[in-house]
Amino acid sequence: MIQIDNKIISQEIFEKKFLCDLNSCKGACCVEGDSGAPLLKEEALLMKELYPKIRPYLSDKGRDIVDEVGVSVIDTDGDLTTPLINNRECAFVVMEDGISKCGIEKAHSDNQIDFKKPISCHLFPIRITKYTEFDAVNYESISICSPACALGEQVQLPVFKFLKKPLIRKYGVDFYKELEKVDKILSDK
Repeated sequence: MIQIDNKIISQEIFEKKFLCDLNSCKGACCVEGDSGAPLLKEEALLMKELYPKIRPYLSDKGRDIVDEVGVSVIDTDGDLTTPLINNRECAFVVMEDGISKCGIEKAHSDNQIDFKKPISCHLFPIRITKYTEFDAVNYESISICSPACALGEQVQLPVFKFLKKPLIRKYGVDFYKELEKVDKILSDK
C-alpha cells in the first residue's frame, strides 16, 4: 500500500495492466453485478436535476425504471446506486451495436449536459472506499474484464495510466503527478 495525502493506494493500480476492450466484453460492467453503479450524494442530486436532458438517451425500460423509482436507489448493502432493470443492467444503459453504453455519457458527448457520468463508472476498475480519515483506492479484479487485462498486458498500460482523466477528475493533477512519481520509483526497483 502507498499513501499520498489522505489516500491509501493499492500497488495493484501500478502493477496491473488494463485497457478496455469493448468489442470483447460488450460493456458487461454496466450489466453484470448485484447492484447499480455507486453514486455520491451530490451526483444523485445532479442526475435528478439533469434527468430531463438524459431521459431521451435511455431505453424505454430504463426510462420506465427511472420514472418509477428515481435516478438513485439504496441497494441491499445500504449504498446509494443507480437503479437496475430486472436486477441486471443499469437503468442508464443503452445498447449500440450489441455494446452496452451509458446514456448519461451520450448526453454529455452531445453537449446536452456537463456531467460525464458517475465517478465510480469513470474510475472503473478502480474502486474508492471512503473512511473517516482516508480514501482507500483499490483495483477491482473481475472476470468480465479479462479481455481488458490481456489487452493492457499487450500494450503494457498500467491501470492508473489508463484511468488518468478520471483520476485527475476525482483528485486533481497534483495527485496524478504523485502517482507518476510512485510509478517511477516502483519501476526502478
